[in-house]
Amino acid sequence: MYDNIRLDRSLYNITGKSFTQALTELDPDEGYKNTELSGLDAFERQLKRFDIKVSGLDSDRVEKFFVSSQSAVLFPEYIRRMVKKGLERVCLAETVCGAVSKTDGMDYRGFSLTSSGACPTGQGEEMAVTEMALQTNSREMVKFAELLTCTYEAFRKQRLEAFGIVLRELGATVGRALNSYICETLIHGADDYTVEGESITYADLAKFWSNMDTHEMDMMLCSPELMAQILALPEMKYCTGEGTASGRVSTPYGVTLIKCSQMPQGKLLGIDSSAAAELILGSDVVVDHDRLISKQIDQISCSVLAGMTKVMGDAVRVLSTSEE
Repeated sequence: MYDNIRLDRSLYNITGKSFTQALTELDPDEGYKNTELSGLDAFERQLKRFDIKVSGLDSDRVEKFFVSSQSAVLFPEYIRRMVKKGLERVCLAETVCGAVSKTDGMDYRGFSLTSSGACPTGQGEEMAVTEMALQTNSREMVKFAELLTCTYEAFRKQRLEAFGIVLRELGATVGRALNSYICETLIHGADDYTVEGESITYADLAKFWSNMDTHEMDMMLCSPELMAQILALPEMKYCTGEGTASGRVSTPYGVTLIKCSQMPQGKLLGIDSSAAAELILGSDVVVDHDRLISKQIDQISCSVLAGMTKVMGDAVRVLSTSEE
């Protein structure tokens, strides 16, 4: 059972396994079906074991993790999960990438698809060909990292509910940096359409959408000032969706507008999210577990390794106002 497992820092050092995966092998989820613990994973069961409340009005203080040497082992995973929540809250990778892959290497080679020929094929004619080719050069994985300077004495009395805000914002900073990388990669080499003047009309938007003929544009990433312009158009009063509070609004013709502060000013990126790009992850969110467990803390670092490649170049378009 979960309350008889011996916790130590070696669970963080098993090659190819995360802390939670290693913990789950010792305490499989299957053993809790049809019990009150069935909705918890192995890490959450350990929080329950040591009676550590990480959220809510009665959340515990940070120092509750350090009541024993075993409960202290849970602290780095708590930090990692909070950081990851912040990253996932702002990161657009899952939204705009048709595939998310993992690799153990420090570099990667993407691939691209090109099509030629006509379909249907007439009798005696050669078939249309789609060629898949590896990119010529490999690319290094990019490290996205952020550092929080602090000491254990500075935050030991903080409620975990409030400390979680700090950690999620740490992750959000990494997520915004990853968004910038995604935007730069997709914009590079994409067909660019320029509209006359500094403002955009609904007709410009519709024409831009229709210019993607071999794919279906379903997402538009907008710089904040361009998003404001679009939402002010009379035609957008018919928009649907979650509303502007989410930063995402559906146009009357089904494309989702997404406000992205990392987009260059005056630019809009139109994509077919099912085919445009692949995100390659070299790591999950990583934190320095040894120093956290021992309370020798003067900083908290978090990082993630990632790379990205465009798969279908014609599944990406860029719209620019002429002020650029």
